[in-house]
Amino acid sequence: MSSDSSWSEIELRLETERFGPFRFQTGVDPAALTLPLQRVHDAQERFRRSGLAQVAVELEREVLASSIFGTNTIEGGELSEEETAAAMELSPHEIENIEQQRARNMRSAYDFALEQSRDEEWELSPDYIREIHRLVCHELPHERNRPGLLRDNPKDQITRVGDAEHGGLYKPPQNGRDVSMLLDALCEWNQQLERAGCPAPVRAPLVHLYFELIHPFWDGNGRVGRVLEASILLNSGFRYAPFAMARFYLQHIHRYFALFNHCRKEAEKKRDRPNQDFVTFHLDGLLEVINKLHDRVNEMVAHLLFLHQVRQALDDKRINQRQYAIVDFVMKAGRPVGLGKLRKETWYQALYEKLTDKTRRRDLERLRKHRLIQLDGKNQLWPGHIDMDANRKGDS
Repeated sequence: MSSDSSWSEIELRLETERFGPFRFQTGVDPAALTLPLQRVHDAQERFRRSGLAQVAVELEREVLASSIFGTNTIEGGELSEEETAAAMELSPHEIENIEQQRARNMRSAYDFALEQSRDEEWELSPDYIREIHRLVCHELPHERNRPGLLRDNPKDQITRVGDAEHGGLYKPPQNGRDVSMLLDALCEWNQQLERAGCPAPVRAPLVHLYFELIHPFWDGNGRVGRVLEASILLNSGFRYAPFAMARFYLQHIHRYFALFNHCRKEAEKKRDRPNQDFVTFHLDGLLEVINKLHDRVNEMVAHLLFLHQVRQALDDKRINQRQYAIVDFVMKAGRPVGLGKLRKETWYQALYEKLTDKTRRRDLERLRKHRLIQLDGKNQLWPGHIDMDANRKGDS
């Protein structure tokens, strides 16, 4: 990691046609960011060296569903995470309502961001931003919003964003020419920072922050801003975490919204380092997200190894087909299975229909002996590779 912090001095000042002066500034203390950036870098390196290749497809599916749920819920989406996961896989003719369309649109925007950001020559541009907006807002009804078109307020229509709970209302640029000029300037400023060596985990939240202050579209600005942030991180080599940040923002939604106004007001008061808190918030989130992803990869790899162990036990005749079916059921449940619930399952009753209770108990005891199944104090069955105590603490 470069210790050169000359990028922190790069500013871009513009005089707009109607909005007045607008200033892009890093507004951070590079020295105070050294340790958070190093922690993110170290976590990212550990994550890269984990067993990603073995679980990449499943992990990507999980992250996309969680992220789309997060980013849509921030904007008032009503689908559950499970419904979101189903909706994002729908084809256009299968979509039945607006909520499903929102989820499918975000999947399209994420796919486009992933494809574009793989190109080393990729740069954030107004055309890229408009395309992300077009994908995010495709087929979504709105009185004024048009996918891919910038906002240009008529004299009788004033746009304000924010609310009293999160620091008050803000009136962004209203004039279309001002909006277009500032969006061009944002992309230019990002390129200046990149050329000067500003780390992506600093540039990404700064672009996010100023994009929301410009507020260039009638609708969809929050969703687009989070995709732009993710795009910058993806292009710099981060995997999975850029999209997973949407879930972090949802979990800290009040601070997330409040920080936009906080940074804006700090800049208006000409305070030193007005954007420090938002960038630090982002870095804290990025570190948390990467560490959680690393933990999840370890869980998924352990799951795969355990499946191999169970299959090997069956092949070696250390367990029988009935016992294998029990382990398979508990594994697929995704949560502890009550012993009483298991005994009520139709397939389970069919297994032992012509066998004695003694055989049923012996099958379970043998699974526990081989540590393929665990039974806790609540008569719940767990897969053998799970740390029951750690999972219970995590749920408490």
